[in-house]
Amino acid sequence: MLDRRTLLATAAALMATPAAAARKPTNPRFPEAFLWGAATAPHQIEGNNIASDLWWLENQQPTIFAQPSGDACNSFELWEADLDIVKAMGLNCYRFGIEWARIEPEKGLFSQAMLDHYKAVIDGCRARGLTPIVTYSHFTAPRWFSAQGGWTNPESAYLFARYCDKATRALGQGIDRVITLNEPNILLLLKPMLPPKVWDIQKLTLETAARRLGVDRFVSANVAGLDDLPALQSGLLAAHKAGKAAIKAVRSDLPIGFSLAMMDDQAVGNASVRDRMRRELYGEWLELAKADDFIGVQNYERALWGDKGRLPAPSGATVNWSGSEVWGPSLGGAVRYAHEATGVPILVSEHGVGTDDDAIRARFIPEALAGLKAAMDDGVPVLGYCHWSLLDNFEWIFGYKPKFGLVSVDPQSFARTPKPSAAVYGAIARRNAL
Repeated sequence: MLDRRTLLATAAALMATPAAAARKPTNPRFPEAFLWGAATAPHQIEGNNIASDLWWLENQQPTIFAQPSGDACNSFELWEADLDIVKAMGLNCYRFGIEWARIEPEKGLFSQAMLDHYKAVIDGCRARGLTPIVTYSHFTAPRWFSAQGGWTNPESAYLFARYCDKATRALGQGIDRVITLNEPNILLLLKPMLPPKVWDIQKLTLETAARRLGVDRFVSANVAGLDDLPALQSGLLAAHKAGKAAIKAVRSDLPIGFSLAMMDDQAVGNASVRDRMRRELYGEWLELAKADDFIGVQNYERALWGDKGRLPAPSGATVNWSGSEVWGPSLGGAVRYAHEATGVPILVSEHGVGTDDDAIRARFIPEALAGLKAAMDDGVPVLGYCHWSLLDNFEWIFGYKPKFGLVSVDPQSFARTPKPSAAVYGAIARRNAL
């Protein structure tokens, strides 16, 4: 529950919010059916995902991971408390994932108990008036899958489709829409950003994992070597198509898309490389999305592209935990381009900021939503907005250092405490207006 101190902090944050550097929306109200959600991923919040590929990578030396996920937020047990928080915030939507490694912990062995667990979560959403948006693969996969080369294995699309079929038969009737794959382009986005040393450590992590298992190749969706990227992208593109077909065969009316990591790419100068970078980072995926029911846009920052590459953020810019620029209007820019390139409706499936200073988040949310609403006023069809993340959680190779949550989590007691930004966002959702 939100206490008096939180509400006072919320009011102060709203009063301090500067005007966003984007055209103001002509109408502050959002459509009546607009989805206001919070997003999570199973491996990042559930804890003890011991059959997954990343658990294997986290718990070895050497490893690219700063620390193992361990209990995470213990959301496998506390999912009802999480749904209660989403409801209490005034939201009407919850984006979460089902964990393939729990559902199919060994190749061909499907767990009815785990399917029943996720059905209970879906039913719990419905009981609270929350629209369930379900991700079928949020980076993690079963350990056995990645131990046979993961998405680079020619069998991967078939195996993903088989899993999608099983999951949809068990869960599909309660789901509102499906995201097959989360940010399948993430390593393309990181390719020019991460220094060579990081890629070398990732490769060493994977080689160690393969050696421990006595296999030739171990590849994960978000931990791979540079030489894995072409085969990885081909496998993921094929997997989305096969998974979508399997889901539609079970429930033809279920809307399906994937989510894409997208910056607001801005050209600087006449010879900017922006358009070339857009083709490299998103091109094949945006083409594929043209046949889907929607595309999920996941935006966290903008990129300024000069003639030789990405330019540094403007001096004096507000920055996040890693030193990257925090710029609210980037969301509107990314959404406009995604729709222009695909022609399909947009779901903002992730958007947020990693920071220990929640006042930055409290300012960032209304700034970004103003830019989003302006894009909608210009005719971009946006289905909803899911903030990343509901909880401070396990942020992949960076461990628990980055704080993206609207809600903090005590690592010992797992007590959840909404931050002032949760009330800022919740107030907008309750009004359905800026």
